[in-house]
Parts: sequence; C-alpha cells; structure tokens
Amino acid sequence: MASDKVKEVSDADFESIINSDTPCLVDFWAPWCGPCKAIGPVVEALAAEYDGKVSIVKMNVDDNPATPGKFGIRAIPTLILFKSGEKVDQVTGAVGKAQLIELLDKAL
Repeated sequence: MASDKVKEVSDADFESIINSDTPCLVDFWAPWCGPCKAIGPVVEALAAEYDGKVSIVKMNVDDNPATPGKFGIRAIPTLILFKSGEKVDQVTGAVGKAQLIELLDKAL
C-alpha cells in the first residue's frame, strides 16, 4: 500500500528511519483497517507536498508487532511524528488533512 513517496518500514529498519536528520511521520496501519484505508490518500498527498522536508513512512502493525508495542499503540491508524529520534506528537484515528498539516508543521 506504500507508494514511491511513502515507504514501508519494518521493526528492523525503524530506528534508522526515525533517527535521521529529517523529521519523520510514521503511519501505523493494517490492511484490514477501514479508517487506515480512508486516511491513506491523505498521507500519500502529504508525502508529495512535504517531499524533502519530512519523510513519511508506513508500518504494518500485523507484520511488525515490536515497534507498535514499544510505543503503546492500541488503536490504528496512529500517526507519530519523530524528530531526531524523539517523539514530537501523535494522533490516532482517521483525522483530517488540516490536522495532519498542523502536526507536520510542528517539526519544521
């Protein structure tokens, strides 16, 4: 479900992704999750708009249980914004584009 702008990440490469100099938004999702599918196109659009400023990645919680567990994720979609490896903010549920833009702008 990832595109050329939104990469799929795993438990194995997660740390290297969030510890980069570029702020990173991680979309924790699953293929069976309706709200995850609903927010997907918004995440894709933001990946294009913020290309070069913020990296946006997706993590399938079914395939990668360790990382969501580490961050206490109980509901999906959950999007967590990281800057220099630190959690800056997070939202849960199929939120609107305006709310996600507000979230991303905190890291810039």
